Amino acid sequence: MIDALLAGLVGPYEFGFMRRALVGCLALSLSAPPLGVFLMLRRMSLMSEAMSHAILPGAAAGFLVAGLSLPAMTLGGLVAGLAVALLAGFVTRSTMLKEDASLAAFYLIALAGGVFLVSLRGSQVDLLHILFGSVLALDDDALRLIGGVSTVTLLALAALYRPLVMECVDPLYLRTVSRTGGPVHYAFLALVVMNLVAGFQALGTLLAVGLMLLPAITARFWASDLSGLIPVSMLVSVLASAIGLTVSYNAEIRLPTGPAIVLAAGVLYIVSMLIGPRGGLLRRLVRQRHLEA
Repeated sequence: MIDALLAGLVGPYEFGFMRRALVGCLALSLSAPPLGVFLMLRRMSLMSEAMSHAILPGAAAGFLVAGLSLPAMTLGGLVAGLAVALLAGFVTRSTMLKEDASLAAFYLIALAGGVFLVSLRGSQVDLLHILFGSVLALDDDALRLIGGVSTVTLLALAALYRPLVMECVDPLYLRTVSRTGGPVHYAFLALVVMNLVAGFQALGTLLAVGLMLLPAITARFWASDLSGLIPVSMLVSVLASAIGLTVSYNAEIRLPTGPAIVLAAGVLYIVSMLIGPRGGLLRRLVRQRHLEA
């Protein structure tokens, strides 16, 4: 029994493509969840979903020019994501629209434009590859990209940690005592775009935000401050990646690996929502009954 269980857990990683998929997901798990924590604290969670769609036209343009080329699609996605973020910020500061409204408008345009561009040249399989990724097809170039983005993100977060925390707590005070608020905000958006582009290689444009937000939201039920939220979110992402990869490989029916990873993160979120020590439903029910008694 134990031998069969160990074979099911360890056996899949005898293959090189499974090891590369695991390494890619682990690298994303170190950089994306901390960004998700800051997005959650700044009430910008849905912004990351919009940004994940915004990279689609750039990736599609790279696909039209060079086919399924990693450098072309990565560069195109990065340019498109940064362009949407900058345009949304410009419209917000120049018109009466709020940032969420302007970002929603641009991301809808970008999503429709990306699907239109892919449909000009390519099959349904190509469109599915761009939208949902292929984590089991990560090659050495993709791993180097994901590892590089993860390294840059961690170094940048270490350098920007204090102003980011201050902007989450009291952005008005940060603008009063320092002029770094604007540059820090745009640097943070750039890091989000970079991680979405890196995640797009593994999970596709529609699921890239999954490893960024779900672990961060899950961590809220287990920790109360940044010193706990960030490491817990990383741990949740690592667990979701390992569970999703293992289950998708061992399942008797064919399960897509990218959605399996995000669904594993979703299951961990639901479990945490029920039993989490900080605001979990069951804990609140027990406390409420105790107070009534």
